[in-house]
Amino acid sequence: MIHRGQEPSKARANAVHFALGARTAWHYHGLGQTLCIVEGLALVQSRGGKILEGHPGDVIWTPPGEEHWHGAAPDHFMTHIALWETDDVDRLDHVTDTEYAGPRTRDLS
Repeated sequence: MIHRGQEPSKARANAVHFALGARTAWHYHGLGQTLCIVEGLALVQSRGGKILEGHPGDVIWTPPGEEHWHGAAPDHFMTHIALWETDDVDRLDHVTDTEYAGPRTRDLS
């Protein structure tokens, strides 16, 4: 944890380090989440979408309530700073190997 706001602030910032191929489960945040890629190659996918490849310096926003996962590529470590508000995170099912190996894009727009 880098920062946890004191009331009335609900801001959160965590530095998260992922080993090769490590990833979160599907989850969503009630107020959304911003990922700032620091090192390595990040993979981020919203349910039903292509996997986004994030590189150092990239910023990826996931809107409120959007189911998504994020982690490292199979051949890269990855570190990101995760920013969100509140502890309102709902964890869902695990990301399958088939989902993890899905089509990728560099189009972060």
